[in-house]
Amino acid sequence: MTSKQPTDRIRRSPEQVRAAVHQAVIDLLSDPKGEDLNIPAIAQRASVNHTSIYRRWGSLDALLADMVTSRLERDSPLNDTGSLRGDLLAWAEASVASIRTPEGRALVRAVILSMPNSPQAQDERAQHFRRRMHSIEQIRQRATARGENPPPLEQILDQLVAPFYLRAIFGIDPPATGYPEVLVDRLLGATGTAY
Repeated sequence: MTSKQPTDRIRRSPEQVRAAVHQAVIDLLSDPKGEDLNIPAIAQRASVNHTSIYRRWGSLDALLADMVTSRLERDSPLNDTGSLRGDLLAWAEASVASIRTPEGRALVRAVILSMPNSPQAQDERAQHFRRRMHSIEQIRQRATARGENPPPLEQILDQLVAPFYLRAIFGIDPPATGYPEVLVDRLLGATGTAY
């Protein structure tokens, strides 16, 4: 193990340590050299002792799950634009902007890496999915309250959410302009939305 632990480290709060560790994961996943993602490498990058990571998270999978959850909760609140189309478009534009960043790409990689096939991992995946869908469900509820007729959640997932993440998984950026509008208009049945 090559982890260097400076003896003159400044004491940091638990939230500062969490932020540093999360950033280290993002940095390692974004590194074009493709360094292996493991707890000693994360600890070195974050300038924390690897035992602190094991003590707080227990495993790399749990750390990745915490990072994903934290990001989804941070990105979750969306402003009410006053219409279903406006809200879905705002969500889609924010998703495209996120996926185009190194942090956004790293987040998608973290989700994939935190997906072993254990029952616990499947439960964690379901929780992540529910958190991500919570903001979409809020959009649907607001639309219903305004008297609009939003598509079912599954349809929004298939026609709006899935294309972004499929592209991100394969490292294909969404088109620079117009892509969110095309997907939202297709979802809502607008005509003339060929891309």
